[in-house]
Amino acid sequence: MDKETRIYVAGHRGMVGSALVRRLRAAGYERLLTPARAELDLTDQAAVRRFFSQQAVDVVLLAAARVGGIVANASRPASFLYENLAIETNVIQAAFEAGVQRLVFFGSSCIYPRDCAQPIRESYLLGGPLEPTNEAYSIAKIAGLKLCEAYNRQYGTRYVSLMPTNLYGPNDNYDPTNSHVLPALIRKAHDAVSDRADTLTVWGTGAPRREFLHVDDLAGATLFLLQQDPDGGVFNVGTGKDIPIRALAAMVCRIAGFPGELVFDTTKPDGTPRKLLDVSRLAGMGWQPTIGLEAGLARTYREFAIARHSRNTAVA
Repeated sequence: MDKETRIYVAGHRGMVGSALVRRLRAAGYERLLTPARAELDLTDQAAVRRFFSQQAVDVVLLAAARVGGIVANASRPASFLYENLAIETNVIQAAFEAGVQRLVFFGSSCIYPRDCAQPIRESYLLGGPLEPTNEAYSIAKIAGLKLCEAYNRQYGTRYVSLMPTNLYGPNDNYDPTNSHVLPALIRKAHDAVSDRADTLTVWGTGAPRREFLHVDDLAGATLFLLQQDPDGGVFNVGTGKDIPIRALAAMVCRIAGFPGELVFDTTKPDGTPRKLLDVSRLAGMGWQPTIGLEAGLARTYREFAIARHSRNTAVA
């Protein structure tokens, strides 16, 4: 893939999309197409087809999606299912009609069965029931992955699907109710320090284990894979290491400087007991993550604290 490649980054303002843009530009790729939602609504089939007919696109990075944590998924399953299906089918079909041969679809580790053998291999997909709390989102992502596979088989395209583990980093959603576990903990720890609270409440028992990957490492893996130019397929992207939520919360509190007590609200759901990806396929090709969890968390917390301070100063 040369530096003149025209790359459309769908979802460029989100956590994954913005990381892709940063990494591509740092590597010298300047011909990036990044229309805002006001310019291009990806749930509008006619608008998406018109965009691809008017633009010369060589590669599509499909990072646009409706995302959220347990509460958001459980309370709005129809929205999560419909909007993600619409985005995927519109972009993939329009890209194919425009002759785009290379596309990267970004899924999620939640596509795998709830009670999967660990670590989770790509071949475990559809091997059992999904986690009920995010089933709608998972089904949409499975559909997108399978659509890419179907186009490859029927039309000879080279569409690749990446299944990242839990991500964190710049442009994450820090809403205390609708975000994922790590940004929610960062927000809670920061607020607990600011409020001089004695306790910090964590949802669930703290027993589930999760794997975390800095989004800049996902962007690095994407560029690496594009340069390898595989014919297609599904690739897990992660660190191959997990941590209990209880230990994660303690790490966040230590980084934030919160000395109080952790309280676990066992009336809230734990979600999947464990999600650890088998990342041997991508590792076998020569890719490894570069950002350790504690260092990545410290950087992310610092960025969040600076942003909150700037926002509060502006309001005052």
